Amino acid sequence: MTAAPDPHAPDPTFHVYDTTMRDGAQQEGLNLSVQDKMHIARHLDDLGVGYIEGGWPGSNPKDTEFFALAAKELELQHATLAAFGATRRAGAVAGDDPLVAALRESGASVVTLVAKSHDRHVELALRTTLEENLAMVRDTVSHLRAEGQRVFVDLEHFFDGYLANRAYALEVVGAATEAGAEVAVLCDTNGGMLPHQVTDVVGDVLAATGARLGIHAHNDTGCAVANSMAAVLAGVTHVQGCLNGYGERTGNADLVTCVANLELKLGRPVLPAGRLAEATRIAHAVSEITNYPPLARQPYTGVSSFAHKAGLHASAIRVDPDLYQHIDPALVGNDMRLLVSEMAGRATIELKGRELGFDLTDDPARLARLTDRVKELEQSGYTFEAADASFELLLVEEVEGARPRYFDIESWRVIAESSGLREGALAEATVKIVAGGQRLAVIGEGNGPVNALDHALRLAIEQVYPDVVQFHLTDFRVRILDQGHGTDAVTRVLIETSDGKDSWVTVGVGANMIEASWIALTDALTYGLRAHGVAPAGS
Repeated sequence: MTAAPDPHAPDPTFHVYDTTMRDGAQQEGLNLSVQDKMHIARHLDDLGVGYIEGGWPGSNPKDTEFFALAAKELELQHATLAAFGATRRAGAVAGDDPLVAALRESGASVVTLVAKSHDRHVELALRTTLEENLAMVRDTVSHLRAEGQRVFVDLEHFFDGYLANRAYALEVVGAATEAGAEVAVLCDTNGGMLPHQVTDVVGDVLAATGARLGIHAHNDTGCAVANSMAAVLAGVTHVQGCLNGYGERTGNADLVTCVANLELKLGRPVLPAGRLAEATRIAHAVSEITNYPPLARQPYTGVSSFAHKAGLHASAIRVDPDLYQHIDPALVGNDMRLLVSEMAGRATIELKGRELGFDLTDDPARLARLTDRVKELEQSGYTFEAADASFELLLVEEVEGARPRYFDIESWRVIAESSGLREGALAEATVKIVAGGQRLAVIGEGNGPVNALDHALRLAIEQVYPDVVQFHLTDFRVRILDQGHGTDAVTRVLIETSDGKDSWVTVGVGANMIEASWIALTDALTYGLRAHGVAPAGS
């Protein structure tokens, strides 16, 4: 008896093809080392994509080195490594072309060839005839197939070429597939198409050629993902994209968004079961490697993707979270967040308190008082949207009657000076506190006033609370709130602190940057000590 097919198993006839390390790496300012590419490849394999385009061996030493190293050290569980390259040169023979040889010798079982499909590009960029371009496609594909490699063909500028000369664009599709290419990938290289155009062109090409088609969309009209979805609905079975929408100009189709749309909206499983739930973690991990901060508003994986600010939303979410969310964020490894702001109502504060472990439902008066206090503080310049740690301390103060006190501040001051013996100014801070029954006066130096204050405060507190040694300031952001006042404007500072495992953000507002920073710094250490289970003074 034949077992019923698993409805959750990925569709074996559909290709999810990632080009982050090749096309995505063409993004301005994005530079990947060989080891960066090895790490990214492992993350992509963990996501469960079918194909990973590693680069163009033979075109530059880095990509050649990557394929050599990958052959020795890269063990993929889900993905197949693909090498990218071009058809042979005009007037040459594929077997004698050194760049084709590099593809042949790359160790990759799949080769993706870029081929011209726009007649003017053939004549002006390649400087050859339309017939010779067809021969270049046939010769290169058939040569690599004879060498035992699978071949996909990226038809560069296909949509523009189709609109300019439909007959020739179709000829190139035919030449590629007749020579043995498994997929003819229609590329919107200039990114200028709209979904209805993609639908029409894909449908016509399928009807005219019967070829297996793919889509490679750029985002210059803001439609890369939409164009990819339109292509799938029109019949393509191979989708290319980049993690986080990386790519030159405005980027490529975001592969995670495409995959999430396919699985969650169109009901087409294209990744191994359970892999989509790793999407947010992997997208953010790759952001760390590329040194491009994750885009907060990225669909599905951004930290703001399921963040709710307005009180009206929170009231509905309290009844049913699905009322203001298009999916359960856990499906892509993300989480719902409630933002506390001047727009917050009691429902927001109540739900945020619950999220942080505080039940505020038993005391409506306290809940109302806390809501009013948040709005008053935000009116004076505070923001708790990105400063959960400061908001939690506010909750503790309201619920428990007092903020945790680990130290009392006697005084602090900062001096900045410069001498002719060195460039720049050295800052020196003096902090006087009482902690653990001791009066501590400490001097700290730094490359700026905030750095010096941070250094001095830690030196003092760690004498009583050694946990502070683990805390490190990881981010520092300053905003001038009433810019028309110039140098006497109110300043807001957000500080992110980490203990190596967790991180938290605190906020301070003051008449100047140093005062605001001091408030955020003291909150950061107070929150960290409380989170580490350290008992406050006098408890």
